[in-house]
Amino acid sequence: MAQAADAARTVIMTVDDDPGVSRAVARDLRRRYGASYRIVRAESGESALDALRELKLRGDLVAVILADYRMPQMNGIEFLEQALDVYPGARRVLLTAYADTNAAIDAINVVDLDHYLLKPWDPPEEKLYPVLDDLLDAWRASDYKPVPATKVVGHRWSARSSDVREFLARNQVPYRWYSVEEPEGQRLLAAAEADGTRLPLVITPDGTPLVEPEAPELAAHVGLATTPTADFYDLVVIGGGPAGLGSAVYGASEGLRTVLVERSATGGQAGQSSRIENYLGFPDGVSGAQLTDRARRQAAKFGAEILTAREVTGLEINGAARVVRFADGSAVAAHSVILATGVQYRQLEAEGCTDLTGCGVFYGSALTEATSCQGQDVYIVGGANSAGQAAMYLSRFAKSVTLLVRGADLSASMSYYLIQQINEAPNIAVRSHTVVDAAHGAERLEQLTLRHVQSGDREQVDAQWMFVFIGAAPLTDWLGDTVLRDERGFILAGPDLTVGGRAPAGWELDRPPYHLETSIPGVFVAGDARAESAKRVASAVGEGAMAVMLVHRYLEQS
Repeated sequence: MAQAADAARTVIMTVDDDPGVSRAVARDLRRRYGASYRIVRAESGESALDALRELKLRGDLVAVILADYRMPQMNGIEFLEQALDVYPGARRVLLTAYADTNAAIDAINVVDLDHYLLKPWDPPEEKLYPVLDDLLDAWRASDYKPVPATKVVGHRWSARSSDVREFLARNQVPYRWYSVEEPEGQRLLAAAEADGTRLPLVITPDGTPLVEPEAPELAAHVGLATTPTADFYDLVVIGGGPAGLGSAVYGASEGLRTVLVERSATGGQAGQSSRIENYLGFPDGVSGAQLTDRARRQAAKFGAEILTAREVTGLEINGAARVVRFADGSAVAAHSVILATGVQYRQLEAEGCTDLTGCGVFYGSALTEATSCQGQDVYIVGGANSAGQAAMYLSRFAKSVTLLVRGADLSASMSYYLIQQINEAPNIAVRSHTVVDAAHGAERLEQLTLRHVQSGDREQVDAQWMFVFIGAAPLTDWLGDTVLRDERGFILAGPDLTVGGRAPAGWELDRPPYHLETSIPGVFVAGDARAESAKRVASAVGEGAMAVMLVHRYLEQS
């Protein structure tokens, strides 16, 4: 018999679209484990994901998830892959018929499947319970302890409240949201002796109230590392997107004392993607959050330090040391540095957009807002892959999604597979040669003024949500004149520095810069911040790994 897991009644979940089978599985589970575990059943992948998210926000534990393979809309493998994002530590079991065993075997690699069970499982004493007993033993032996949930009290249409929720979600910090207008929100304000004039109020797991916290303060109180443990490293990686995480994994795994510094949340723009379907090794696609979480855990496993909410403001050369300065005046030094700062979406300069940012106007996917778009009209500005991925994800919730594209169509900057999906989605429309002239609304976005760039005709439309994905500006202004950059701010490296075969001005070594090396020896660049980079997740990860190889070469010759 299973031992008592926790006073919180840990969950075992079963998902099957056949009501009879669903009840039978739940009945057998309750008979064996009902005294120690809470049995939760769902009859679709979507409803199960909703239940998992609700359990996560409450801080509940999920030990095992059993999912049927043959379900409509979302099969068991697709569901378990998304469930990984919510409960990566839960043990995963696929229920399958004999004819589907090949799919189950494939799922072992796709979703880290722990076991697959053939139906029927009678008698459960021989075919079900022994498997579950072993999985529960393994789960109890793992580091499954939950972090008590952080509570956030704020106004629904507050840019700062939206920023805090996005920061917590992207850093995978469990939290519960309470509107200031709800009774529970009012009770929390009263308990914190706050009058609600300054929001959001964040109550940390230990009960500490934080009013309008900035990212560094919030990170320090919710268990994210913000301070380096040493003064000197072999490698400092600046930026926690795919390139930075790739550098951290390869640097730490190859014996370099490595620290990664991220100003907001690991994952970068890729971490905000709802679905990346052209990344090597994931034929069914992978969410940005799942890819980021795996990479972050992989880097930590090899010993890399990951610092969050630390803004880098300067890079100095002090002999053989490269010194990285932080906004608070502190610094860390290293033999080498990899600049993986990535890019950010350009701001929409249309009238009214600045005032409504966070109040219906969002930059990037803002996945925390997706469920709030239920049954409403959504506009997406941009025509590249990020915009297409967001359109597909938001179309699951919104009544309509309209892509606004300045060009003639999507083919100039969007992958073919995404264009096909968008064309097949019944509630997604594409408006070409169209830009946003103005955003209107008092407390939140209510309307947009659209302009056809060829005819000049203007049209005002009702709109509650607008997500902006226009262009990419490199996050390199803080570098100043330390390293050479092109006219748009992207960092020059390798062959781009050796014009006419001559090394850049001030280059003191008797060799030319390595392929990803900047105008400062020992300082490398990887990913989207590099001039003429491919702007793809796979190439960013590859450049991160290559930069570490060049770091080794630099250190050997220093």
